[in-house]
Amino acid sequence: MSDQKNGNPDDANEKDEAPDVGFSLPDAPDAADGTAEPERAAEPTEEIAADSRDRVLARQLADALGKAGPAGWLQLDAVFVLTTTTGVAEVVYSDGERSMRTEPAAAVLEQAREHRALVAELDGEPWWRLLVRLSSAGEFEVDYDFGDEPFPEGQLFDPEAYRADLTEYPRETLPVWLAAYIGHGNRQTRTPQEAAVAARADKAAKVWPILAENEFPDFPEMWARWACISAAFVAARSDWGPRVLPSMGWFESSRRGGATLYSLPNGRAVLSGGVWESPNLDAAYNDGASMPKFFAGAPDWVANPVLNPRAATGLMSFTYWWEGGRWYRGESPTAEECATAVPGVWTANTVVGIVAGLAAQPPSAEQRSAAAALVSAAEVGVVTRETVVNLFAEGRFDVDGAMYQLALAGVVASLPQQMPEEEAIFRVRAYIDGRGLDTTGYPLDQLAADRFSCGWMVYVPVPRGEIAIGRAIFYIADDGVLEHSSSSIAPTTFVKSFEQRFQERQGAQA
Repeated sequence: MSDQKNGNPDDANEKDEAPDVGFSLPDAPDAADGTAEPERAAEPTEEIAADSRDRVLARQLADALGKAGPAGWLQLDAVFVLTTTTGVAEVVYSDGERSMRTEPAAAVLEQAREHRALVAELDGEPWWRLLVRLSSAGEFEVDYDFGDEPFPEGQLFDPEAYRADLTEYPRETLPVWLAAYIGHGNRQTRTPQEAAVAARADKAAKVWPILAENEFPDFPEMWARWACISAAFVAARSDWGPRVLPSMGWFESSRRGGATLYSLPNGRAVLSGGVWESPNLDAAYNDGASMPKFFAGAPDWVANPVLNPRAATGLMSFTYWWEGGRWYRGESPTAEECATAVPGVWTANTVVGIVAGLAAQPPSAEQRSAAAALVSAAEVGVVTRETVVNLFAEGRFDVDGAMYQLALAGVVASLPQQMPEEEAIFRVRAYIDGRGLDTTGYPLDQLAADRFSCGWMVYVPVPRGEIAIGRAIFYIADDGVLEHSSSSIAPTTFVKSFEQRFQERQGAQA
């Protein structure tokens, strides 16, 4: 199990660090202090070792780019992205203050192709991307990208380009993400129509799901804890950590895993996602093993709209669903094997540690106590603003953003604040105007309001000395629900039933 599950989360969790997802050259050594000797271009000779011929050719390529650069350039960075059928290249020249982007000349691009073929000859497989850096002082760096991490936007070709390249340059294995990109064949997707057919077939064949007992926390607690961690990261103004969206929890780990948690009607839920370099997916894409049957025994509501987006790219490695108060799965790995893709929701103490750690490093005993109070309140759906402020002080932290996360998750105390009298009258007048009700003898500029326990009775008083039967009376609750009645029903009788309906609504939302 990962450190995250053991209470020492690395991603969701305690660190506000961007994951190292880019592919870049190391900084050039600083020659100003005499610690680095600038390299000079070398002509290939018979004495050059075979394993350095690729570096010599790369240096010649860099020198050609340098000669073609604008006056005054201090550093150039170039990237060549090639397959046998297509390619893109770009070079950036900078003078310390400005930069200029351009495409290298055709002759340089041809040199890059020669270099790729040479690397294939020396190493058995060519690079997908070549990155070079050269300074005007002669400092030179080169690096090859064999696809260990996904290529940046704009540098990923159609799958056909990679298939054609593999025909000419076969490889024993591919990075899982690239193997999935060119070979997933929509094997992980499940349309609602396919789900309905598969669910009926599973029942007929007596294919039952696996009961995942004592793996993930029960869904209600898991949902509340996810919301607490999300709120804490938002309060700390961090771009990282999980988030809550309407009916969905979302998380992307710095370890390149991630998951979504969908909350569905009737107490159901779907948790799915992927861990980076999943062994099961590696076996399926590189060794010809069967794709795991993630949906074996799954109900028909486990379908694309509630699956993690990785399913569309072939990188989903687990799917669980919550039904009847239990977690189930098909041929997905255990929760322990999915841990790096899920925020640290495993126990209340794990969440307390994450949340308190975002409030202070190290958190005090009082802050840990406030964090525990927040988690406890969220698990029973009674979080208040005071609960959050006790941990995350106003001003220093984004309390409004944190409250919004908790409100989206439905774990905030639902009792509404008292509606002001002026708002009650305004809403009733808007209701009358909007419905075009007859206001003859009922001047709206004379609307008045009387307070009762959970709202207001709004009406136009009867002129002194007159008696009115069936005169309109409006009742508006603090939660905004408005009901139209009349003086034919005694206000005390109507208010009693109105208060009961209000309490029933609040109980349903709790």
